[in-house]
Amino acid sequence: MKIVLAYSGGLDTSVIVSWLKEAYSAEVVAFCADIGQEEELTGLRQKALRTGAARLYIEDLKAEFARDFIFPMLQAGAIYENQYLLGTSIARPLIAQRMVAIARREKAEAIAHGATGKGNDQVRFELTAAALAPALQVIAPWRDPEFRSEFPGRAEMIAYCERKGIPVQASAKKPYSMDRNLLHISFEAGVLEDPWLDAFAPENREMFKLSVAPEDAPDKAEYVTLEFAAGNCVAVNGRRLDPYGVMKVLNRLGGKHGVGRVDLVENRFVGMKSRGVYETPGGAILHFAHRQMETLTMDREVMHLRDSLIPRYSELVYYGFWFSPERLALQALVTESQKHVTGLTRVKLYKGNVMIAGRKSPVSLYNPHIATMEADPTKAYDQEDATGFIRLNALRLKVAARVHGQGRPERHR
Repeated sequence: MKIVLAYSGGLDTSVIVSWLKEAYSAEVVAFCADIGQEEELTGLRQKALRTGAARLYIEDLKAEFARDFIFPMLQAGAIYENQYLLGTSIARPLIAQRMVAIARREKAEAIAHGATGKGNDQVRFELTAAALAPALQVIAPWRDPEFRSEFPGRAEMIAYCERKGIPVQASAKKPYSMDRNLLHISFEAGVLEDPWLDAFAPENREMFKLSVAPEDAPDKAEYVTLEFAAGNCVAVNGRRLDPYGVMKVLNRLGGKHGVGRVDLVENRFVGMKSRGVYETPGGAILHFAHRQMETLTMDREVMHLRDSLIPRYSELVYYGFWFSPERLALQALVTESQKHVTGLTRVKLYKGNVMIAGRKSPVSLYNPHIATMEADPTKAYDQEDATGFIRLNALRLKVAARVHGQGRPERHR
């Protein structure tokens, strides 16, 4: 049997490689998608082979990740439960898509992943596989009773790696789990399972990788100008960049000023609440700046329609339905809504904050002559017209008040 394993070189997948090889008498082909983990990829090939993998594929997918996944999601204004910018969620369909492609190339019978039976990632990987390769078997060791009996928790896995001489970043002292890509880093589990723990306290500063603490950020604000074309950022401070380049620059700038840190308790798809800590410096800047450009250029009803769909779109990403027909249909609406989201947004970065410092567009729907509180030289808006407008909108309220007895003066006793 041949199995393609989504491999990160972290604690779980380092253990799973050898376990799959023994439990299934299988040839294990490891796959790692380079989506911005940077130093985490160092020595990965040697580690994979040493732990039992027949070979390791490492594919550079950073440009594709930014262009085809992060940017379309940002166009939709997606944010799960008003806090989470979906950094881990949006990476999983790309990884699973490439796993399926490698499984076909290798003529493998199955794919496997190290996602736990309590988390969201198992759903994301497997729904993607179901949409793209329904006949492919999926192996999830964390849902296997034999695997869980041998490794009931992270402590046993850490001990196993120590015995086998497998280097992993997790330790008994810092047993939290970390996931990094171009959009963010997430931290969860271990000490972070206590929601009362202050993740941003000085003693926890070493945990963070992409950003400084806001208290340690520069005392001088920095201004950044983002240029948008049809809803996508195409330049930063006048320099033309592709989506991957935009993310790299904004991650550096946001991280320098402590932007994009979030500590939240979220509702997982599988039914439980979980606590996660996230760093999303570039994504936080883009999300804010994009919205500011929309306020200037999007029609009111189009904006309100798209905004009403943000929770649904965000759920689809979070739950793993990236390749579902409903997400694709929503994306078509989002693309249409972004046709005129073009112009410049200037933001100010300071001590963890992103603040608007100006916006302009050649297709701006904002007309200062109409909006002015002074005399309107264009005569485009006659204030007397508002009388009839209000009267018509008040009609149903007046009728209801008369029918139900509202609006009558109270009798004083």
